Amino acid sequence: TDAYRATGCYNLLCSGFVQTTNKIAIGAAISPISSYNGRQFDIDIMVWKDPKHGHWWLEFGSGLLVGYWPAFLFSHLRSHANMIQFGGEIVNTRSSGFHTSTQMGSGHFAEEGFGKAAYFRNLETVDWDNNLLPLTNLHLLADHSDCYDIRQGRNNVWGNYFYYGGPGRNVRCP
Repeated sequence: TDAYRATGCYNLLCSGFVQTTNKIAIGAAISPISSYNGRQFDIDIMVWKDPKHGHWWLEFGSGLLVGYWPAFLFSHLRSHANMIQFGGEIVNTRSSGFHTSTQMGSGHFAEEGFGKAAYFRNLETVDWDNNLLPLTNLHLLADHSDCYDIRQGRNNVWGNYFYYGGPGRNVRCP
């Protein structure tokens, strides 16, 4: 809620999110799931700000309002977002002295592409009038590119997209 400055958590581990449907269980697995070199499944997710009340809504699929984060929760998102981040994140405590073997995405590197690496596609933002706009000025970041990486692209079907992921600890990532 404050860009990782002092607060923040996953799923419902922080109080405040108001769930408005019981059709989605926050933190639960989503199905069906894609299979490596097999059938791929997409989900649509949108987060947008209600211009009347200032709440940030989570929408799943085509119009299913899952719930919202009330405006009072946010200090840095009171009027708008300055930055949007998409991707994967893992926790690496190096408890054994090595990088974690936690996989990101499918567990395969971005260079493997469709059917093998995880991806985000049709990346868009919502403007002040609630119009969807394609992203511009996309910057890529991979903190440990020998463990996990990212590759971007753009086409007429997927718009702006990127593949990402990796196996975690491997011969290049001790």
